[in-house]
Amino acid sequence: MERSLDRRMDSTERIGVVGSPSSTSELTLDILASAVARKLVGEFALFRFQQDGKPHYALGQIVEVRLRNVWHEDPTVRSLIRQRGRIDAISERQDVHHGEMTVSAVFCRDGDRYRPSILGTVPATGTSVHIVDDSILEELLAPYQSQLFYLGRVYGSTPKLPLWFKHFGSGPDGAGEAYHLGIFGKTGSGKSVLAKMILLAYARYPEMALLVLDPQGEFAKDLRGEPTGDFRLPMREVLKHLGKPVQVVNVRDLVLDEWSLFQKILEASRFFRELQVFTADKIATASEVLIDAIKEKGINLSDLYRREKFKECWDLLNSPRVRNRIYAREGEAAERFANAIRTANSDRLYSTIWEPIANLFRQDRPGAQHINRLLLQLLNPQGRRHLVVIDLSWEYARDRRTAGVSKRSDRRFERGLEKNLLLPLEHQDSEQRSPDERLSEEQEQEPALLWNETIQALVIQRILKGILWAAEEAYSENRSLNALILMDEAHRLAPREEPENPEKKAIRDQLIDAVRTTRKYGVGWMFISQTLSSLHRGIVDQLRIFFFGFGLGMGQEFRALSELVGGRSKALDLYQLFRDPHSAFDPNDREYSFMTTGPVSPLSFAGTPLFFNAFNRVEEFLEANGWSDLKKD
Repeated sequence: MERSLDRRMDSTERIGVVGSPSSTSELTLDILASAVARKLVGEFALFRFQQDGKPHYALGQIVEVRLRNVWHEDPTVRSLIRQRGRIDAISERQDVHHGEMTVSAVFCRDGDRYRPSILGTVPATGTSVHIVDDSILEELLAPYQSQLFYLGRVYGSTPKLPLWFKHFGSGPDGAGEAYHLGIFGKTGSGKSVLAKMILLAYARYPEMALLVLDPQGEFAKDLRGEPTGDFRLPMREVLKHLGKPVQVVNVRDLVLDEWSLFQKILEASRFFRELQVFTADKIATASEVLIDAIKEKGINLSDLYRREKFKECWDLLNSPRVRNRIYAREGEAAERFANAIRTANSDRLYSTIWEPIANLFRQDRPGAQHINRLLLQLLNPQGRRHLVVIDLSWEYARDRRTAGVSKRSDRRFERGLEKNLLLPLEHQDSEQRSPDERLSEEQEQEPALLWNETIQALVIQRILKGILWAAEEAYSENRSLNALILMDEAHRLAPREEPENPEKKAIRDQLIDAVRTTRKYGVGWMFISQTLSSLHRGIVDQLRIFFFGFGLGMGQEFRALSELVGGRSKALDLYQLFRDPHSAFDPNDREYSFMTTGPVSPLSFAGTPLFFNAFNRVEEFLEANGWSDLKKD
């Protein structure tokens, strides 16, 4: 094996030798004259040396190339150059090119295989440095080929960069613990496509559960067979090939199941304001008193949508006992409240507010998914684990083709949206329509739902609460959940600044608590964000694996990036060379460059940053990972 690797090294291009000064962290390379005209920055290089009497092989990326000509630095020669432009005897001929190489991995030959080692000494000057190609990497990593996954090629070079994404359980393909990952980059930097590739990497493991919280609906579209963008990754076909069960659920199909959620939504609606209750504290009191009375009467939360149950609730609200608990003292406000109840159109309040709220808790509505049941199915340790995408987007919620609403209700839908209510309200103007017309519309429409950002935030809270509950249950049974939860647009749900909306603040607090506690339960998180500095530091500090795309090279973003990379100036200099992918003349030539840190590659033992260009053609990605027989749509 040693001779095989040595033979492969000798057949590759020699670009330089180890020079001076050098250290165990950064090596100076004296570039050979035959290599000075080729691109070297970003290239992966390799050299062999002896350490403790055994052959070692060190790999790393060239992060900088410098030119020096001491004669050109002489003041007299500079004066001549200013007049002549160049001096043939010394210009170019006396140029010396130096490269800086950051060592990311060292292998020691141990018997019939290579094992990880460290650069514990500095090799002698004159040690040959060679360019790495795919054959060398295949030889070094031969025992681990089945575990490797490829997202792209070494930055500015041709070899594929080997990465590994292990599941969070035990065993030869397991990491033994959960990791938190972060993908950061400006809009258009390729971070969403990269996240989909990584999701497929983890989907290879039947024992791993995957959950995607999808605020923009991008992942859901891909899995519905509606891929967007230039890189149309055939996720459905790959997942089918892997035998990974997939389920796409719209957030409006989830059934809420807690009285506290009903109370919060009722308080946020117009219900009590229609009854002349206006102050926040009095609305909270009224909702609490009413719900206590409903529970005392034995009405189930899931039955509140029924008209006859609303009639019982309305009678409770109209009873002196409940009204006196809301307004303990007689006065103008109490009289106004009592008069509003007596004169209110209860049918209209039921149709436009109560029913759309209560339908969120209705378990028999079409397409309904109970949150606990969904999570138990996802996190069930038996059998092949699922990939579940929860579409949080408003676009899908508003699509009447998928929701099955009529043109007439769609107009009411738009009016409701202006009032911050995502309806449709099928019964809003029922008094003006004939019974036959109402029946025909009710048959073609789904139950009315009240929907806005606050309710969406409450649903997300409920999902996170269910995940934490399932994780704690699994931990009490001494088993790992072995699950990854992907969250797109993470900076919106967990911003660094204090959210004004109390429900969004609660989501942020839940996420911060989750990343701190769920790792020991075998639950990892992957956060995707356009910005690094705006994501809460409590989450960023818990991330283990990072991917940084284009767009973080200036201002506050770059300062945050520098802190995470540990002030490695040469690595950051190379990162700042990343080009905006959309600056390419031809869309097919776009380069989606990334810097990655953390235990994500067998070629980076000490967390040294690695640089790669993500595949920009679907066929390349599929072929690199053994899926070349799959055809994209």
